[in-house]
Amino acid sequence: MNLASIPSPSTGVIELGPIPLRGYAFCIIIGVFVAVWIGNKRWVARGGKAGTVADIAVWAVPFGLVGGRLYHVITDYQLYFSDGQNWVDAFKIWEGGLGIWGAIAFGAVGAWIGCRRRGIPLPAWADALAPGIAIAQAIGRWGNWFNQELYGKPTDLPWALEISEGPNRVAGTYHPTFLYESLWCIGVALLVIWADRRFRLGHGRAFALYVAAYCAGRGWIEYMRVDEAHHILGLRLNVWTAIIVFVLAVVYIVISAKLRPGREEIVEPDKDAEAAKKDDAGDADGPDATEKDGDPLKKDTADTDAPGTSAEDTQAESAAPEAADKS
Repeated sequence: MNLASIPSPSTGVIELGPIPLRGYAFCIIIGVFVAVWIGNKRWVARGGKAGTVADIAVWAVPFGLVGGRLYHVITDYQLYFSDGQNWVDAFKIWEGGLGIWGAIAFGAVGAWIGCRRRGIPLPAWADALAPGIAIAQAIGRWGNWFNQELYGKPTDLPWALEISEGPNRVAGTYHPTFLYESLWCIGVALLVIWADRRFRLGHGRAFALYVAAYCAGRGWIEYMRVDEAHHILGLRLNVWTAIIVFVLAVVYIVISAKLRPGREEIVEPDKDAEAAKKDDAGDADGPDATEKDGDPLKKDTADTDAPGTSAEDTQAESAAPEAADKS
């Protein structure tokens, strides 16, 4: 018998007049705004310009949403393309289903495009945004609570999650894996912030630390889930993904620290200042060149007007001896 439990919402949609406000989408949107806000504060603290993080997020977020949905649909294709399923549901992102692995991978592509357009290094931008991404995930996981999905094994713990009867689910109390991951992501964000201040992480290492720490938690949390998933050698696909990505992130941290120690001194070149320097350099070259080579007109004038070199002076000098001879 449960002494206490976490109730699930009776519906994942709040009707605001003609506009349906879906809890899952609301959590994703709030998470994005919080991530950009945190990332902007960290970017400015690193010497960047306010607003740059948001400008690049305009590229990263759409790419991330597409990538997250693609990863989910590909890895859980039976939910949309098997007998009795409607493939159109694959486009209903508001009903849940975003794979963080695809979201980060595709989001990085969008961020790379945005960074190239602004002329800033992608690793530095990713370092600034890393804790914000973790917090966004912590908020976004509550969308699974609204949809009553991605819960764990049955339990009678005081913090068990109540699940009601519905499609592909049985009423009961289960491990709230959404809550476990949400709390873990908050811990990851705090870890990255502390490590960044303590060790002055740069060149993408703060982001790699976020990835490694998240994967470490996702591995054991994923293992607790009971929703349908593909298995390889007895482990869920996402567990294997977490293990592989964790190893890659750790390897990157080690190699990057040896090849590019320290942190970037300049994360966002000031284009206005650079243009001003070029203009100043151009102005400086003008007088120098004049002083070096001289003005040809002035030079000709000086040569023509110099004493003893004019035609009249030459004739005077020639006439002088003749006058002397006559006298």
